[in-house]
Amino acid sequence: MQILLVEDDRETAEYIGDGLRAEGHQVVHAVDGRDGLYLAMGEAAPDIVVVDRMLPGLDGLSLVKALRSAGSQVPVLFLTALGGVDDRVLGLKAGGDDYLVKPFSFAELAARIEALARRPRALSAQTRLQVHDLEIDLLARTVHRGGQPVELQPREFRLLEYLARHAGQVVTRTMLLEHVWDLHFDPQTNVVDSHISRLRAKVDRPHGLPLIHTVRGAGYRLDARPEAE
Repeated sequence: MQILLVEDDRETAEYIGDGLRAEGHQVVHAVDGRDGLYLAMGEAAPDIVVVDRMLPGLDGLSLVKALRSAGSQVPVLFLTALGGVDDRVLGLKAGGDDYLVKPFSFAELAARIEALARRPRALSAQTRLQVHDLEIDLLARTVHRGGQPVELQPREFRLLEYLARHAGQVVTRTMLLEHVWDLHFDPQTNVVDSHISRLRAKVDRPHGLPLIHTVRGAGYRLDARPEAE
């Protein structure tokens, strides 16, 4: 199991890291909150995060709130000297799954980590979408087609994300207005058509295979199949 330890006290981090490695775990250590958040949200996401509350750069509560806001469901154990009832409540409300107060027994820490690992995970929020050679990173808010970056404006990104979440399905103009523009009425403009046109220029035109198709009389579909037209 890969464990991310976010702890600024090096002596404590070495003690915990050595103990966890002796039990067969892989341990990645971050000394401040910003590095911890970066590692927790990276491609090699950990199985468990053990995080101190008082950290330089970004405190533990803010780190966990950012993780949860980004959709990460990784189990989090707060390990901190802040042991009051209110402190525990704040930690759990921020998105922590467990809370252990320093000083602590390593045997209890190891047992709590094992207990978190046994818990059934909530369905992880999807962080990447892929249709053929189109890749969308929902956390980094980046798009690549054929390995090449595609620069999109925020609204264009939301439009492409919605199409990709419904890849292979027809999405109507009304659906796009409601979910991309948050409009529950038709403004009688060509805002959808113009944004689709701009997306095609950026996503399809430089490549041989079009992915964004017009389904006449119905709407649009993101699909690699030529018969989608």
